[in-house]
Amino acid sequence: MADETAAAEQIAPEATTEGNGAKRKKLLSILAIVVVTVAILWSLWYFLTQAGRVHTDNAYVGADSAQVTALVSGPVKEVRVSGTQSVKKGDILVILDDADQRIAVADAEAALQLARQRYGQAGANADAARSRVAARGADIAQARAKLRDAEAAVARTRAELARRESIAGTGAVSGEELTAARAALASASAARDLAAAGIASAEATRGSASGDLGAAEAVVRGTTINTAPDVAAAEARLEKARLDLARTVLRAPVDGIVTNRQVQVGQRIAAGAPIMILVPIATAYVDANFKESQFREIRLGQPVELVSDFYGSDVVYRGKVVGIAGGTGAAFSLIPAQNATGNWVKVVQRLPVRVALDPQQLKAHPLRVGLTMEATIDTRGR
Repeated sequence: MADETAAAEQIAPEATTEGNGAKRKKLLSILAIVVVTVAILWSLWYFLTQAGRVHTDNAYVGADSAQVTALVSGPVKEVRVSGTQSVKKGDILVILDDADQRIAVADAEAALQLARQRYGQAGANADAARSRVAARGADIAQARAKLRDAEAAVARTRAELARRESIAGTGAVSGEELTAARAALASASAARDLAAAGIASAEATRGSASGDLGAAEAVVRGTTINTAPDVAAAEARLEKARLDLARTVLRAPVDGIVTNRQVQVGQRIAAGAPIMILVPIATAYVDANFKESQFREIRLGQPVELVSDFYGSDVVYRGKVVGIAGGTGAAFSLIPAQNATGNWVKVVQRLPVRVALDPQQLKAHPLRVGLTMEATIDTRGR
């Protein structure tokens, strides 16, 4: 009996050890199955959601800011905006004192009226010159008629002189009559010469009048009062004066936020001087700098997810790749890196990628220029 009890006590620990080993083996098998299942699920999740995605936290918000510049000089009369203020396109930003520009407009208007009067006077001069030419033509006709009359008188007096001379030897004509006939012929000849000179004088006068007519017509030929060069130049000067007057009111060229305002009331600013910058945050974009090794699958049009510390991970922006820079930042730096040295160490370069953002998301969650972003490109979307 004692031997049986001792044998039973000896078998019991061995059975307990075998049971514990079986449990441990079963637990290890379950753990292995769980690990393998988790690994498979993670691999499946990564393949479905993360494979083909490239990520960078070296991304910054940018925008094509608009610089507001004074186009005319003058003292500042009024400043209607302050720094960080949001404005709409067309809103008045600054008003300059426009006294000088108003005087310039009045002067240009007077010059235009004078040019119009001179054009009208030139037309009247052309009409007057035309009338003078016609009058000189009448004078020439009259002078020619006088010449014909004078030539007829010469012929008549010559015939009378010849008739008297033919009978002078018979005593029928006295010496006094013969002398008078000769005098009459000389007088008629002089009148004929005077008539001929009158024609030459009238023709010369008509030539002078024709020259005046040509000069007067040259001013108005082929033009109207609205297309005459002097009138057009005066209108251009008036338009320039009015434009300068309008430019004394500086308006916002785009929607945006006022930044870097550099103008105060009473300050005299020169034409071309920048006075403030407008940042159009509604059209902001992101420049994400990816490593050169990440560009194997990056293409234009691929979707991008972006997160900013400004709003946290709760706000995820959707964008797309719209451009890739033509070079790295180091290539266009003020002092480019010189790698042809003996102590050269390879540094992975980054290339900027331009990402366009959804305007509706920007409207709901506006960003500011310079904020950092985290960008992830899904390179499977081509």
